[in-house]
Amino acid sequence: MSQKYIKTQNKNNQSAAYGKYYAQAVYDTKFIETEELASFIQTQASVKKSDIIAVLQELGEAMKHFFELGQKIHLNGIGIFKVGFSAIGVVKKEDCSAATITTRRVLFQPETERVVVGQEKKPDGSIKQKYVIAKTLVKDVIFEETHDNSMNVEDEDEEEANNAGGGSSTGSETGGSENPSPTPGNGGGGDDPVDGD
Repeated sequence: MSQKYIKTQNKNNQSAAYGKYYAQAVYDTKFIETEELASFIQTQASVKKSDIIAVLQELGEAMKHFFELGQKIHLNGIGIFKVGFSAIGVVKKEDCSAATITTRRVLFQPETERVVVGQEKKPDGSIKQKYVIAKTLVKDVIFEETHDNSMNVEDEDEEEANNAGGGSSTGSETGGSENPSPTPGNGGGGDDPVDGD
């Protein structure tokens, strides 16, 4: 299986990328619901499906509890969740209060890992490793073009704008795609190349 994409053309004549084609993510109309997720987990672990469902249902309540305490939540192998919000700007510092906060949201920062992709020799004879910072959840995803018209295109920028509500956003550095690509609707940025010693 793979993440499907379609080819789309930038039709914004005000854009420097006008006329260029980009891969854009498309998704099945069906969601993977709790029951199906639990069935899959049951095949990977020695835990009954009913117990898994109970834990997954309680996970939401547990996260809500810690969000209300102002805590960030780290799930190993998944990433960090925290509360973010938008606020209305005011002229006077004394007018800036909780009453100016408008939209609340949950921000997600995917867990990352260093993946070595090669090495090179430095002038002094030492070896320098080259690696990328890969997002653990998606580093093994394969991409495949589709011509299936039943799949949905979701515009991430539009979705984020609808969720933002307006005003200034707090904590948005970890919301949506962590490294937004300058290309339209490509489903988020790729792995970040890094040089290491």
